[in-house]
Amino acid sequence: MTNAVKLGFGPLSAPAKGSLVVFCDDGLKFGPATRKLIGAAADLVQRAAKSERFTGKAGSSLDLIHPEGLKVARLLVAGIGKRSELKDFVRLGGAVMGKLPKAASEATFVAELPDGPLDAQQAADLAQGARLRAYTFDRYKTRRTNDDAKGDKRSLTVAVADVAAARRAYGAREAVIDGVLMARDLVNEPANVLYPAEFARRTGVLKKAGVAVEVFDVKAMEKLGMNALLGVGQGSAHGSRMVVMRWNGGKKGEAPVAFIGKGVCFDTGGISIKPAASMEDMKGDMAGAACVVGLMQALAARKARVNAVGLVGLVENMPDGNAQRPGDIVKSMSGQTIEIINTDAEGRLVLADVVWYAAQRFKPKFMIDLATLTGAIIVALGQEYAGMFANNDELSARLTTAGEETGEKVWRMPLAAEYDKMIDSKFADVKNTGGSRWGGAITAAQFIKRFVDDKIPWAHLDIAGTGFDSRQNDVNRSWGSGWGVRLLDRLVADHYER
Repeated sequence: MTNAVKLGFGPLSAPAKGSLVVFCDDGLKFGPATRKLIGAAADLVQRAAKSERFTGKAGSSLDLIHPEGLKVARLLVAGIGKRSELKDFVRLGGAVMGKLPKAASEATFVAELPDGPLDAQQAADLAQGARLRAYTFDRYKTRRTNDDAKGDKRSLTVAVADVAAARRAYGAREAVIDGVLMARDLVNEPANVLYPAEFARRTGVLKKAGVAVEVFDVKAMEKLGMNALLGVGQGSAHGSRMVVMRWNGGKKGEAPVAFIGKGVCFDTGGISIKPAASMEDMKGDMAGAACVVGLMQALAARKARVNAVGLVGLVENMPDGNAQRPGDIVKSMSGQTIEIINTDAEGRLVLADVVWYAAQRFKPKFMIDLATLTGAIIVALGQEYAGMFANNDELSARLTTAGEETGEKVWRMPLAAEYDKMIDSKFADVKNTGGSRWGGAITAAQFIKRFVDDKIPWAHLDIAGTGFDSRQNDVNRSWGSGWGVRLLDRLVADHYER
């Protein structure tokens, strides 16, 4: 099963067991409540700090086992550096959680800094970071260490000045955390378990939160004319699916916001088969779809005051006698014809039909698609930023701000007619690659743009570098990151709720 810490809030008091975490600045100064709480152990900290050369700088810690004068088994002193420079309490919570061993099954964080107690919002952020960091995915391990087993039962209490206020502040954050962890679970699953029909089945859990879920099978998509999507999956034994999820938390009849996810449950490259090295990572080629599902869970669980739709196109790209070939021409749902140059440029084909369907059916306020689309975006941006392409400056600016606030950063990339010419086809309306290595992430975005109504604000997020096997950080040590859930939830909360 997935390890996740059980979290609660309590008053500013010393626990009788487990681990106690307190914070100091780079002058080894504690807050007044913390100083009173640890009592004589404060002198022990001073002595140990001198011998260990611990100065309280940001990211450092001092670990004391069975500290004299306290009943706890461990006292962890976490340095924050200069108080004026501490802004990100989510990251702080994750960093400190990472310093506790799994064997530390019970822990208490004293939510106080040298200048006084954290407010309810800061304490809730601290708790959020700790829960995100505590996640692990080990449900398929049959041989587990004692520490792994203890990790299943970890509990954390955040000691705060105002327990009721902290609980209220944490409520919305808990919904978002659960959405992130749901997305991580989906990305981490192996492809023999999570094929398109099973992925679609798992979205049914959203109904408990009030989300309406529709699943379209191959026959239903054939009737809609989704030949671009269906062409990708026609070489697989597992039939393709499209899932439409609707949360109606806004005004009745008001246009929704729309999120679309690429859900390639496994990508061999098809006939244009990938090299064997690291192909196992292609189980994560549905990270965009996983994000959309996690986001819909988060919005519904926190009762977001917005109408939102999430759509995911679910396929498996396999090579067999029925697989799509380079040179094939397919007719998309939009009526545009597509020449297949490379069957490994499959995600954009899936998005072409789903984006078009979303626009025609829902006429949303905006559309954002997420896809682990191109290796080219990793070459350009590494694993620190997702590539963002947009036809609307306001939406782009809002996404950029939400990225800075959540740490899920985006960097705007260009769209231009000059790049569009690279995907003109001699035999069809458009071809699915630009025909060279240059500007690969851009031509992929230009391809999707051909299926977007320019009257609708739209952004494409290429999350190939952030969706899985990404740069690990203080709030994520998982292969599947759940990237995008916090970003898009913040976007909605800040700008689109009534």
